[in-house]
Amino acid sequence: MVKLKNQLTAYGLMALGIVIFAVFSWYPLARGIVLSFQQWNFITDPEFVGLDNYELIFNDPLFWTAWWNTLKFTLIALALGYVVPFALAVIINEARHAKGFFRTAIYLPLMLPPIVVVILWKYFYDPGNGVLNAALRGVGLPESQWHQGSTTAILSLVIVSTWANMGGAFIMYLAALQNIPGELYEAAEIEGAGIWRRLWHVTIPNMRFIMLVLLLLQVVATMQVFIEPFELTGITNQDTITVMVLIYRYAFVVNQDFGMAAAMSVLLFIVLGVFSALYLRLTRDSE
Repeated sequence: MVKLKNQLTAYGLMALGIVIFAVFSWYPLARGIVLSFQQWNFITDPEFVGLDNYELIFNDPLFWTAWWNTLKFTLIALALGYVVPFALAVIINEARHAKGFFRTAIYLPLMLPPIVVVILWKYFYDPGNGVLNAALRGVGLPESQWHQGSTTAILSLVIVSTWANMGGAFIMYLAALQNIPGELYEAAEIEGAGIWRRLWHVTIPNMRFIMLVLLLLQVVATMQVFIEPFELTGITNQDTITVMVLIYRYAFVVNQDFGMAAAMSVLLFIVLGVFSALYLRLTRDSE
């Protein structure tokens, strides 16, 4: 009787979790797919339009611009946001003093609200009296337009995103490093391996799983970048418009059509889903 009661309690708790997950995850997903085939705004009732929303967004010149900008942002973010936290974790792991201070300093930006981070960097990037341009003037270097320049805008957004979010990856890298047996490094040193050979033959192989997981998570996250371009450069700047910003434009600014925004969201979901499936398949095969 006690065993049956425990099983019923466990199934009840599991069912509650499934219901909550369905209400807040599965239902919005299904509703978004249905909405992508409808025309709807705040005024009119939803009207079925078939594939018209997809045809409209494919014919929008900003469609390909947004995807290209998102791809550029993702690639640059991987080059910085994937490598920098790993390098910092390796350095801090080898440090002999002030480890706690450095861990806190690197993780602290992750605790700040994203909008606060963006506003802070907006002050740094100010072309007139910004901190960064003041530093450039101080050493005799030419000033930069930073987020307002067509060639530096995407990089400026990546720097903000990397600074704000690398704390999570840094902590996970650091935890993985501390779980590597010290005997492996001792054996490598006895064999005459230098720091780079130890990194390549000991550190990276033992961190391979966490590195593969973080790579997938970072691609999925950076493909959905919104706050940085929205707040720093605005929704009309074609140099930094991303897929998520274009979705916002469709829903609330230019078209005011939730159907078009939902269609764009479905395409983003498909792209990320296909990429994740291929990535997991390839990494599973490589194991």
